[in-house]
Formats: sequence, C-alpha cells, structure tokens
Amino acid sequence: MKTIKLNASVTASNDRDADALRARLNRDGKLLVNVMSSAGSGKTTLLSAIIRDLPQIRFGVMEADIESDVDAQRIDALGAKAIQVHTSGMCHMDAGMTTAAYDALEADDAELLFLENVGNLICPAEYDTGAQVNLMILSVPEGDDKPLKYPLMFQKSDVLVISKTDALPYFSFDLSKCSQRVLHLNPKIRIFPVSAKTGDGMQALEAWLIEQLNRIRTNQNHPLNGWFAPAL
Repeated sequence: MKTIKLNASVTASNDRDADALRARLNRDGKLLVNVMSSAGSGKTTLLSAIIRDLPQIRFGVMEADIESDVDAQRIDALGAKAIQVHTSGMCHMDAGMTTAAYDALEADDAELLFLENVGNLICPAEYDTGAQVNLMILSVPEGDDKPLKYPLMFQKSDVLVISKTDALPYFSFDLSKCSQRVLHLNPKIRIFPVSAKTGDGMQALEAWLIEQLNRIRTNQNHPLNGWFAPAL
C-alpha cells in the first residue's frame, strides 16, 4: 500500500488568492463582508434593510446562487450596485470566484461590499473568499441547536446575526442557550439578534459595520490577512 504525505494545504492556492484580494480591498479602502447562512434565513432581506437604513453609504452586492437572478433584482431595485453570480452547481464561493465577481461588479465607487454566499451551513465555511469579515445568519425558525450540528460555520465567522427575532414567541428558540453554545465554539464572535422586519437590533449591527468600514478607510494598510479579522 502506498502512502503519500501532503506538506501543503489543499486550499493553499485559494488562500493565496484570498490574501491577494484582501490586500487589494484594504489598499482601496473597501470593506467586503462574506454573508453565509442556510437558504431562507433572510440574507437578502437583511441586506435590503441595511441598504435602506444607510443611504449615505455606497453599496455593492454580489449575489451567489446556483440559478436565477431574483436576489440581484431585489438589491438593484434599491439603487445599490448588484451582480448575480451563478456557481454552476457549486455549493460555495471561493477566493478566485469572488475576485472575478468583484471585477465584474465594476463598483469602483462602492465602499461597503457584500458577498451573499450560496445558502448552506457546510461548504461556505471551508473556503476563504478574501472578505475581511465573515458574517453568518442563523434564523430563529432554524432552531438554537445549529451550533451543535454545524460547528465549523460558527468557528469561522466573525459575526453572528440571529435573524427573525420577531418570531421568537412562536418558536422554541432559546436565545441565551444559543449564544452560550456559539461563544463556547468561538469566544471572539460578535452576536447581534435582529429583526429586519421590525428593525429591532438593526441599529447596533449597522453601527458595527460602519465602525469596521471606518477602520479600513483610516488605516488602509491594516493587515487583515486571515480568515478572521481579529483586530476589528
């Protein structure tokens, strides 16, 4: 039986592409947020609310889906620069795909960029896209046990948005228990319970995003060169 030893990560090429994109974004004073979640958690609804709430910010959005362009149409209708990315069946975006989408977006004036990744809690967690911030959404209807089932996603995220909090009275979702489980996996993660429908909690999340954008603007050489952005 032959045994081979791998001395380099199988994702080393992707990691190099990710570092290159991050350095480019930092030089240009732009913030890219990689948004990950299950399908139906409210990614596009959350982004739409942020865009409406912050008219002073110039946004660019890359919508990644296997098919259709319905999400890009929703974002475009709000006046933000948007592009639809079809992944041809792939369940995630990687750094090369993100760079190509960013170039195709042609949003030189955009300051705050979002990559709405393909909807699932498995594949996107395994690939660095080059974003400076990784934000995941867990919706109340999904249940508070998801950190136990999909730990890597929570470990790889800088921010957790618990969405659809207006539905808390109707579901058996323990906000405190969920937060404890997440912090056990990732003590540095920031948690924002929000309802894009009612606006509850949105101001705190939006203030945090603006703070991160301002950090990039004022220190464009800041080395955010990892899957996490620990200095943020």
